[in-house]
Amino acid sequence: MIEGGCLCGATRYAIDAEPRFTSYCHCVDCRKASGAPVLPWTFFPGGSLRWTTGEPKLLRHAGRERTFCPECGTPLSFFDPGIPEEYEVTSCSLDDPNLMPPQDHTWTEDQLPWFEVADSLPRHRQWTE
Repeated sequence: MIEGGCLCGATRYAIDAEPRFTSYCHCVDCRKASGAPVLPWTFFPGGSLRWTTGEPKLLRHAGRERTFCPECGTPLSFFDPGIPEEYEVTSCSLDDPNLMPPQDHTWTEDQLPWFEVADSLPRHRQWTE
C-alpha cells in the first residue's frame, strides 16, 4: 500500500498499486494549480486510489479533474476522463516521494525561460505516451 496526503494532514489517500511512471510537467495549468515552475506527477492505474482521511476539493478545468486539500490547498491528484486507465498524484504528496524518481519532462513548450533543470532526462514539447 502506498500512502500520501496534504501538508496539514486533513486529506490522506492510499493506493493499492505500484507506480507506473513519474514525469515533470511544465504545462501552464500545472504551474497555475501548484504555484511552482514545474510539478512532478506519479502515475498509477485508474481506480487504485482511495481517500482515507477527509475529502479533497474537486476542481474541473479544461475537461480534466484536479483535487486539492480543502484546508491547506495542497494539490493532490489529476484525472483525465479521456484516459481512464491512468490516475496521477503529485509526487511530493506521497509519504515517500523517492518511490519513483521522474523519468522525463513533458510540456516543455510551456517551460518558463528562467527555469532550467540540469538533468539529462528526455524532454517532450507536449504530452507523450
